Amino acid sequence: MKILGISAFYHDSAAALVVGGAIVAAAQEERFTRKKHDPAFPTRAVEYCLREAGISLAEVDEVVFYDKPFLKFERLLETYLAFAPRGFASFRMAMPVWLREKLFLKGLLRKELRALDKSFPYEKLRFAEHHLSHAASAFYPSPFKDAVVLTMDGVGEWATTSVAIGKDNGLQMVKEINFPHSLGLLYSAFTYYTGFKVNSGEYKIMGLAPYGRPIYADLIRKHLVDIKEDGSFRLNMDYFDYCTGLTMTNAKFDALFGGPPRKPEDKLTQREMDLTASVQDVLEEIVLKLTRALAKEYKVSNLCLAGGVALNCVANGKVLRDGAFKNLWIQPAAGDAGGALGAALASYHIHHGKPRSVAKGADAMRGSYLGPQFDDADAAARLKAAGAKFKKLEPKKMIEQVAADLAAGKAVGWHQGRMEFGPRALGGRSILGDARSTSMQKQLNLKVKYRESFRPFAPAVLWEDVSKWFELDGDSPYMLLVADVQKKLRRVMSKKEQDLFGIEKLNVPRSSIPAVTHVDYSARVQTVHEKTNPAFHALLSAFKKKTGCGVLVNTSFNVRGEPIVCTPEDAFRCFMGSEIEVLVVGNLYLQKEQQSPELKLDYKEAFELD
Repeated sequence: MKILGISAFYHDSAAALVVGGAIVAAAQEERFTRKKHDPAFPTRAVEYCLREAGISLAEVDEVVFYDKPFLKFERLLETYLAFAPRGFASFRMAMPVWLREKLFLKGLLRKELRALDKSFPYEKLRFAEHHLSHAASAFYPSPFKDAVVLTMDGVGEWATTSVAIGKDNGLQMVKEINFPHSLGLLYSAFTYYTGFKVNSGEYKIMGLAPYGRPIYADLIRKHLVDIKEDGSFRLNMDYFDYCTGLTMTNAKFDALFGGPPRKPEDKLTQREMDLTASVQDVLEEIVLKLTRALAKEYKVSNLCLAGGVALNCVANGKVLRDGAFKNLWIQPAAGDAGGALGAALASYHIHHGKPRSVAKGADAMRGSYLGPQFDDADAAARLKAAGAKFKKLEPKKMIEQVAADLAAGKAVGWHQGRMEFGPRALGGRSILGDARSTSMQKQLNLKVKYRESFRPFAPAVLWEDVSKWFELDGDSPYMLLVADVQKKLRRVMSKKEQDLFGIEKLNVPRSSIPAVTHVDYSARVQTVHEKTNPAFHALLSAFKKKTGCGVLVNTSFNVRGEPIVCTPEDAFRCFMGSEIEVLVVGNLYLQKEQQSPELKLDYKEAFELD
């Protein structure tokens, strides 16, 4: 049975193809259109998935959309009625869009599918509920036969937080918290208030939080959110405007925190750092109370996480260390893109009752390398057409050369194998650097990524070496867990350095791998496995042999505001539009100084701010 899952029309549209219960392909539309968080129908992602499987749309047994638009419309109407006459301006703006497009989504989906195949039969189209899609994306690919599944996001149809119990091929939704009470929207409110873009900049809040102090946390608990011992919560809607207004927060929120929202691109102050530290502290409290209560209630050893909040790897790391659950697995495409995969899997296992097989100790995500790949011949033709100058190296020679470049302090664009599914670059479409460098974090942020200097970078580490470098005795293949750098590797801070505040902390090396050690000694760890990514594992091994360090900086291959690169041409454009010094596409090796100066691009202003 072949099932195609689709998520679209909100943000991060994606397609995923499941054949006989196995995940064959999955990709976000933004990677093909080059529009960050592209919400449009994922035509190119669908075409890629079909191409990867060598089938046509006519051969697909079912197409499943990741949520139910009528239920979402019901929530919208009931919300406006509950708050009326407040919010009429917002209602007036939203209704034409819903009546023209979203309410009649079934017809729109049929039209888009018919554009791909004129004879597509309407009866093949089905819909899954939003949180069921998320839960399915987390449980079915997990390495567990049974698990508690916790989904936390902004909002689906009604649910904002939900719990499901998975066993074998079954998945039962058992409880939920409904809109407007949302942990995701609480976090997004502070994203907006501190001057970042909602549904895009939430990870910046997490990265900025360690520079601040949680001095507003008690204010948040007292006025904004009522937290119960089991982790359930209610927001005080007097302070928020997202139900009926055009912004996330209101004047009462401004008054509580001493002023209006920060304007995007204004200088960050200690106030914003303290605000982010405070909301992160509250989020972690809620998540830990939820997971402890669920472990106690259901007495299952395994926990799966999905939904946008599951991308908060700091909270995830604390859940793991807390130990309420023995085992933790997080869907790498935890946001709405992963809903496409979950919708397909839910239909296969729940609607059709198909059995599920679990490989001992392994998940079914294939390392999340589920996107397009390009062999050397194809890549060479594409690069030649783009005007690139390169040489082809033998695989072993390529690995040795890149290890030498990294040891020499160069930034390397690394385009290998299949593209990653989800928001993290995992060694398929990455920019790499030397983790031992004291200047690499700042250099990559300001000269390569063109983004805020405070943003941390993740370490990629050989799986077999992870406990030598980090306080993590386990696996983190998807860069979704934060762990502290081992104490013996940390640098002792002087009294003067300890007294620094805010961004002043950035320039103080924290450990023997300073480029990946955040200001609180933490790191967002990616463990690299030979089985799922042999080329990246070989590079880390070669770098370790050369330097004694099996850790590299790994950040996504893109500049600020641009989606992660997909094709060799995308990689070459980013290479020529940034200060990356070396590009490797498969076994094709490119050096910046050998490229035509006429091909250099200015990427600083090429994309919208993220």
